[in-house]
Amino acid sequence: MTDATPPPGCPAHSGAVALSGLEYQQSPSELYRSLRREHGAIAPVLLDGDIPAWLVLGYPEVTYVTSHDELFARDSRRWNQWEHIPADWPLMPFVGYQPSVLFTEGAEHQRRAGVITQALEAVDQFELARACERIADQLIDAFAGSGRAELMAAFAHALPMRAAVQFCGMPAGSTDFEQLVDDLRISLDAAEGDDPVAAYGRVGARIQQLVKEKRESPGPDVTSRMLAHPAGLTDEEVVQDLISVIAAAQQPTANWICNTLRLLLTDERFALNVSGGRLSVGQALNEVLWLDTPTQNFIGRWAVRDTQLGGRQIRAGDCLVLGLAAANTDPQIWPESQVGAENSAHLSFSNGEHRCPYPAPLLADVIARTAVETLLERLPDLVLSVEPQELTWRPSIWMRGLTALPVQFTPVSH
Repeated sequence: MTDATPPPGCPAHSGAVALSGLEYQQSPSELYRSLRREHGAIAPVLLDGDIPAWLVLGYPEVTYVTSHDELFARDSRRWNQWEHIPADWPLMPFVGYQPSVLFTEGAEHQRRAGVITQALEAVDQFELARACERIADQLIDAFAGSGRAELMAAFAHALPMRAAVQFCGMPAGSTDFEQLVDDLRISLDAAEGDDPVAAYGRVGARIQQLVKEKRESPGPDVTSRMLAHPAGLTDEEVVQDLISVIAAAQQPTANWICNTLRLLLTDERFALNVSGGRLSVGQALNEVLWLDTPTQNFIGRWAVRDTQLGGRQIRAGDCLVLGLAAANTDPQIWPESQVGAENSAHLSFSNGEHRCPYPAPLLADVIARTAVETLLERLPDLVLSVEPQELTWRPSIWMRGLTALPVQFTPVSH
């Protein structure tokens, strides 16, 4: 954590903390605690390249910001720091304005989000669970005979991506399907040597092709329903919003699956009754949303005008990063410092107009729960093949996910 000189003309960012560094990535909750002690509910922080922003740490404050779009809006073109941002800034994919549902506001946002909501509402949850079980079985079949696996790549990332691409209407098993799944992985979660920009371009082209095919020959899928909606979205709008839907369904759900498996495999409260008890899987899934939520921080909101928040003077055009993980563990809502996993008032799917559109969280729950339960049913003696403290978290301030989850089990033939 380093102090840095903020760019000229930026808000009073004395004592701002850089949101980076290994200490942050491996134990962000400690950083949230120290920021809260030092700054209260709103902390001055520095993003990559020492760009100033505010990190909203308090549960009531995150709820307030996300409930008041007239004060804190989503269109990033308001940002007062654009002159300091280089074109190749690493966070550009998250903040560079795009004509997608993510950056729209007011009536236009309601129109676009309404189309997604209705298209997702028609997804049959039982059918989705069956499809996820089939996908899980195929993925498990590929490693079940070897007695060991690395579950991040072989299972947790692959399953929600295949499920999302399938419910958007691309036939499973086609070459295009496999290529799209691979390009989505690269564009959302590039490994060394990958070219995420090129992969993202191919994703856009393939989704464009899918939209064209569904315009000509609709089917019982999310893409066709978005195209048929009376709001009359253009093909380009559907392409942009479909990419948002698939991206949201994939990475957070993959980390939700993996963080839940980590909890089940490392916490003795679950070890005794996991293979038999479905209830404990549900508890683990919910506890992860409170304590290890897949989307740690979300960038963000931009102040529409000068305003006060948590005792801070926020200037028009300032960027606010939503500290979803910090808010979920806010001592104000957990005075005994004991987070109760049984309720679901967490902010893991955000809040307000721009929250994850209903019923997306329910569909994500179906995907994650089916993935975890199927794996535990098929491989009941699954154990970690390293010590729990050897597991490492990905170097990201935005997503909370492991770099790898190596496991072993009794080999089974299928």
